Amino acid sequence: MEVRAIAKTVRVPARKARIVLDLVRGKNVAEAAAILKFKPNYAAEVCSKVLKSAISNAVNNHQLTEDKLFVKECYANESVTMKRFRAAAKGSAHPIMKRTSHITFVVAER
Repeated sequence: MEVRAIAKTVRVPARKARIVLDLVRGKNVAEAAAILKFKPNYAAEVCSKVLKSAISNAVNNHQLTEDKLFVKECYANESVTMKRFRAAAKGSAHPIMKRTSHITFVVAER
């Protein structure tokens, strides 16, 4: 059985989140949680929270055992982009794109 958890509109660009997600795809949940705990960037913190949520969903809602779970899928899709502008020389403006993403974890039992 597959159990999923999704964090929507997270203030992490999908491109940066995918770098972290590639490290944990296919691993046991305990190993994946350890990798995310010691990865020194903000995307790892957010992904760790989503992974814990997926594990909790599996254990509490579907009565699966935590020891047998592994990360079947994890991906980050682009979400809305907040467009801001910074004043520049000669009365012009430069755009600033504040990107967000939807992060999804799917865990399953081995």
